[in-house]
Amino acid sequence: MTRSAKGTFDVQLTPAPAANDACPIGRMALVKQFHGDLEGSSLGEMLAFRTPVPGSAGYVAMEQVQARLAGREGSFVLMHTGEMNRGQPRLVVQVVPDSGTGGLEGISGTLTIDIREGKHFYEFAYELAAPSRANH
Repeated sequence: MTRSAKGTFDVQLTPAPAANDACPIGRMALVKQFHGDLEGSSLGEMLAFRTPVPGSAGYVAMEQVQARLAGREGSFVLMHTGEMNRGQPRLVVQVVPDSGTGGLEGISGTLTIDIREGKHFYEFAYELAAPSRANH
């Protein structure tokens, strides 16, 4: 059964050194704090590229979330794929299969992000496997 978690998050992006000075791809460290139904924090990395065409860019990111969700504690990894195609956004943020640990072992789902007036909102559509015997 798919469940829904909603709330806000704060994000801090810090430029990181490029892996190669000749590479035009930007790199950033991510630090997030989640509030609401998903309560916790995450650390990750983002790679981004902005084209010379206004409104066109792309990014990928991975972040490990350590949080409490639906009364369970654990971690999981989110994978981002985003693009702006001449101003038209497309973003997919999904749980990496089998990345859940602890009480969040077996989690799957997708997360949507909405930015309004500078504030970040999320909606997380997810499924949780029944707790394993090791979690009792």
